[in-house]
Amino acid sequence: MKNLLLSIQHLLAMYAGAIIVPIIVGKALGFSGEEIAYLVSIDIFMCGVATFLQVYKGIGIGLPVVLGCTFTAVTPMIMIGSKHGIDVLYGSLFASGIIIVLIAPLFSYLVKIFPPIVTGSVVTIIGITLMPVAMNNLAGGQGSKTYGDPLNIMLGLLTLIMILVIHRLSSGFIRSIAILLGLMIGTIVASFFGLVDVSAVNNSNWFELPKPFRFGGFQFEIGSILLFVIVGIVSLIESTGVYHALSEITQTPIDRKDISKGYRAEGIAIVLGSIFNAFPYTAYSQNVGLVSLSGVKSKNVMYGMVALLILAGSMPKFGALATIIPTPVLGGAMIAMFGMVMAYGVKMLGAIDFTKQDNLLIIAVSVGVGLGITTVPGAFAKFGEDYAWLTQNGIVLGTLTAILLNLFFNGLNNQQIEETMK
Repeated sequence: MKNLLLSIQHLLAMYAGAIIVPIIVGKALGFSGEEIAYLVSIDIFMCGVATFLQVYKGIGIGLPVVLGCTFTAVTPMIMIGSKHGIDVLYGSLFASGIIIVLIAPLFSYLVKIFPPIVTGSVVTIIGITLMPVAMNNLAGGQGSKTYGDPLNIMLGLLTLIMILVIHRLSSGFIRSIAILLGLMIGTIVASFFGLVDVSAVNNSNWFELPKPFRFGGFQFEIGSILLFVIVGIVSLIESTGVYHALSEITQTPIDRKDISKGYRAEGIAIVLGSIFNAFPYTAYSQNVGLVSLSGVKSKNVMYGMVALLILAGSMPKFGALATIIPTPVLGGAMIAMFGMVMAYGVKMLGAIDFTKQDNLLIIAVSVGVGLGITTVPGAFAKFGEDYAWLTQNGIVLGTLTAILLNLFFNGLNNQQIEETMK
């Protein structure tokens, strides 16, 4: 019973992050309530599969690592899905997962070209480009007849305020689910105004196994693949810190071979996720805190969590509950969540020596170029559609700019990366 409760605690700690991404992506791409319910269910299911791949020593790193969908993939998924369609979206995810698996043994060396000044700039760009999505949802959803209605703004701000108040006044586990609690309170208040639609819950099945290629097959487009490879690389770098933290907490030494297996497990999870129309995955740092606080390092707890995730993901009616959250309520929570993505990018840049003018130039130009192309995608349109994967994609162009400028000014002498990978 104790292990079961600890497993449930791990599930709840990552649950908000696991359900928000499919809801955001599904609504942005115009999915129906039933389709969004499937996205939520398959994501929960695949989080269980991905976590198993990582915890099982024969495949992954063998530490109590929880894998969940990464927020850094939200903008790319919406961007590619809107421009190229669902087939290209999931085909690109599949191809990027294969590439991650292939480069896993070498990435501990390749990581030198992705120091904090590069990854921090990329995550900052991603966080900034997410904010218009949050604001549009706060106003009621782009194209909505009630867009900008004061009631929408009130509900969104109420949700945001509740998240902030819960985070300020609570601690431990309650603080870790502040976003989930804020969404629940916002939805309850919205129900009094007739803004909660439970039809998706009523129309969903109690039990349904995941279906491969639910929304179509695969198509491939080089720019989209490259974009998801960048997202995958950023996720691997984030996961590296989680690996080392859990190694220290559990007093389990790890070497480059173990880290390579961890990278490989994430790549396999992306490949499998694309087949079932799920999402890219990364190590969740919030669950590291639970391992540290509870002092429980048993893999049985993690396997119990895997079983719970797979069970919950096989129950569409359970997943459909997440779809009843009104758009303005979701928008209020997005401000906090997407703002945290941007803040995390700034935190990564905090490790940089800002007394060096070269570093300021790297950040200024890469973030400036990335954000500039994101807001004005037609600036380089005359280069033609053959090069649109680079000239009209702010994240890809910003990342390549940061890599090249860092190599130009700093070379491969990145002591912070080298210390992380020891």
